[in-house]
Amino acid sequence: MVQFAFYAFSALTLIGAMAVLITRNVLYAAFFLLLTLFGVAGLFVLASADFLAIAQIMIYVGGVLVLVIFGVMLTHKPELPTDTDSQQPNRISSQNRSGAMTGWVVAVLVAGMLFIALYTLLARANFTLLLQPVGWKSTVNTIGKQLMTEYVVPFEIAGILLLAALVGATYLAAPQTKSPRDATR
Repeated sequence: MVQFAFYAFSALTLIGAMAVLITRNVLYAAFFLLLTLFGVAGLFVLASADFLAIAQIMIYVGGVLVLVIFGVMLTHKPELPTDTDSQQPNRISSQNRSGAMTGWVVAVLVAGMLFIALYTLLARANFTLLLQPVGWKSTVNTIGKQLMTEYVVPFEIAGILLLAALVGATYLAAPQTKSPRDATR
């Protein structure tokens, strides 16, 4: 049963990711990304990483993806009416079309070498956790204790850095108002 759930969540993740790549509609891509993120959360649950699964759903699905969907829906521009007399399809002009093929070859070679390197690394690795019996143990309690004892300083530093980034982003996004002295000049 666990193996069937793993294959189902893996298929959901891969199909959703491929649909994000294939679709041309940005809103549909966001909804397919929702399926992908739910599939990854399911894989986290199967890997006994319940904290990561809940964080995946709350942060990415509940926050980031909703923000992306609102951004897409609020900035959607209506399509311009096309000229019915034109018989020529839209084309993207390119400076160098002959270099496109070499770009694909280089990309495939780099991806293949990276795959081979990672495969050999994983094949030679000694995973001691695989030899232990499979059991369900919640990680939330352990992570909570470690965040508030061993890792409290890095946790607070990360919080301060995120707060500084939020204040900086708010300052940069705010409309710049002119002072009364600048208006008289």
